[in-house]
Amino acid sequence: MPRPRKQRCCRRYEADRVYKPQGIPMKEVSNVDLSLDQFEAMRLCDLEQIDQEAAGRRMGISRGTIQRLLYQGRSQLLEAILNNSSITINLKESENNNAGMHTHKRRNRTGCKNS
Repeated sequence: MPRPRKQRCCRRYEADRVYKPQGIPMKEVSNVDLSLDQFEAMRLCDLEQIDQEAAGRRMGISRGTIQRLLYQGRSQLLEAILNNSSITINLKESENNNAGMHTHKRRNRTGCKNS
């Protein structure tokens, strides 16, 4: 039996995000799905320029897991850009499937920070 998945602290968003190449109808492009935790790891490390260890502490996971999420997320993002694919960040489904995801404002009983 596998070990249970750790809860991951991620920022909440209002709706799904979909990005596609301009001028190509959505029905004509393939889709690449980016998970919320991959998106959050890239946001923390690339946009906020936090090192992987600090990002892991903020998300409540190990530095190695952050490194894996960054590698997978960046790889999928580049694949979508190079192959003219749409990018979907399915935020609501990710939050529903991973009830431990919360924002980074104040701490709740799980150790994550809530809005």
